[in-house]
Amino acid sequence: MFLTRKSLPRRTFLRNAGISVGLPLLDAMIPAHTALAQTAARAVPKLGFIYFPHGAVMDRWTPDTVGRDFDLKSILQPLAPYKDKLTLISGLENRHATGPVHAIAPGTWLSAVTPQISHDPIGGVSIDQIAALHIGQDTPLPSIELALEESGGSSSCDRDYGCSYASTTSFRTPSTPLPMEHNPGRMLQRLFGQGGSEQERKSIAGQYGSLLDMVTDQAASLQRKLGIQDRVRIDDYLDTVREIERRVQKLEAQNLDGLVMPNVPAGIPESIDEHLNLMFDMIHIAWQAGATRVASFMMAAEASNKTYNHLGIADAFHPLSHHQNNAAKMDRLAVIQQYNTKVFSRFVGKLAATQDGERSMLDNAILLFGSNMSDSNVHNNFPLPLALVGGGCGRIKGGQHLRYPDRTPIANLLLTVLDRAGVPVAAVGDSTGAFAEV
Repeated sequence: MFLTRKSLPRRTFLRNAGISVGLPLLDAMIPAHTALAQTAARAVPKLGFIYFPHGAVMDRWTPDTVGRDFDLKSILQPLAPYKDKLTLISGLENRHATGPVHAIAPGTWLSAVTPQISHDPIGGVSIDQIAALHIGQDTPLPSIELALEESGGSSSCDRDYGCSYASTTSFRTPSTPLPMEHNPGRMLQRLFGQGGSEQERKSIAGQYGSLLDMVTDQAASLQRKLGIQDRVRIDDYLDTVREIERRVQKLEAQNLDGLVMPNVPAGIPESIDEHLNLMFDMIHIAWQAGATRVASFMMAAEASNKTYNHLGIADAFHPLSHHQNNAAKMDRLAVIQQYNTKVFSRFVGKLAATQDGERSMLDNAILLFGSNMSDSNVHNNFPLPLALVGGGCGRIKGGQHLRYPDRTPIANLLLTVLDRAGVPVAAVGDSTGAFAEV
């Protein structure tokens, strides 16, 4: 049976025992007797803010040419398949990160506001939270904040500014930093719900075999009412949920068996590669479920000492970033930076393959991928490595490299992101205007 005379509510859930599984955007969610009822479901922007610390080796990031016929340097090569959805923006600076860079770089990236000297944070509201107020109020979670690790340790704190700005890119108010979740198990429970008692809050693997097993009957009943395309979308989506769930359960089982390194919280992958990909998959499934439209992710902590042994690099990330212009060290650093782009590109590919109304999820997304540092050896904030990926529901041109006058404020780009997302704000930080060319 096809739902042609009435529509399925957008906020439809499969529920049972404290579990709430949202559904992807379906054609059946379009109201009947409207012009849109004859088309695919209309989508809204998905905003992602993907931060990597320690800047970039800029001559391996910045194209030599400007405009549409631009070259992709080595760090950005993994994004070559999505070049038509890539907008590189050069010449920008964030002067508000000047000072104890590691201590304030993440927390000033999305606000372009200089923090006041205080151990209690007093800075600016980040644009992900501005967006969440406008496009995230009809989703269960206005925004989600994720990270690979909790912090980079004492190197990311400062005696004048404390540690608040180093551990998150997201500020709900000038004095309210939002914690970033690095545990995939806890994030999965946050997305799909958990009970109120201690017994109900046990791990997914221990509490029940599968959250999807609890809603199987509801899912089967719903699918009988849907058209072929919607049934395929739900099948693909639920398969993805189950796969992520399987990976989280595997991590929990490893921890129970004592296989995870000591002093690592339950459910944290030992492998950086597994952890990064799993967290990106959390964002993907959250967007599919309609759980949120706004996500922020720190791919490593500021002043991170993670080692990327799977890339053949034994150096810790932060010490390696102080390369002293040593060619061999810069080569190894660029390998890590290209790897980050590769993992991000995998996520971009998943969005490109996911239907989201009339377009793909990538067509509807606006992803800001970049850092608040330029040359990690000198800790400067100009020129910043910044890229937009996605079509923004047709509002972003893509496929171009734009170079603006030196030291143009990053706030102009932040204002542009909000503008393309349909968020009505007049200014962000020290912005002088949105970029018409984007």
